[in-house]
Amino acid sequence: MKAEVINPFLESARNVIEQLIQVSPSTGSLAVKNVELIDDHIWIMVGMTGQMSGNVMFGLHEQVALRIVSLMMGGFVLTEMDEMGQSAISELGNMISGNASTILSNQGVTVDITPPQVLKSAHMTTLGSAKALSIPLMIDGVGELDIQVMIS
Repeated sequence: MKAEVINPFLESARNVIEQLIQVSPSTGSLAVKNVELIDDHIWIMVGMTGQMSGNVMFGLHEQVALRIVSLMMGGFVLTEMDEMGQSAISELGNMISGNASTILSNQGVTVDITPPQVLKSAHMTTLGSAKALSIPLMIDGVGELDIQVMIS
């Protein structure tokens, strides 16, 4: 797995978050790690097919997801991740992945994305041994979004 594959997702996530919630995220350190299924986290999983295939996971602590959804909805405060919240956080993953696929297309790499799936750690047993390129985005006043790319 080449480190360059995470760059379109990182660039896209920074742009989408800045547009949606008017905060410029800072970037943490790139690492290769086992996909960690952390309790109290929500995962947005998007599949990729075409010249690159695999999955991209966006991991958020549930409270961070609620803050992002509240900001996406103009300040309407959500206290639990209900159906509307899951739809909004799913759309965040869709926007990031769609923009990343456009960036890849502009680089001559043809990919398609699958509809995002919102998962809680308790429902994720199949990815436990997968390795991913991982990079956190720190969003001031909101929290951290972990991008994990498992693409070949």
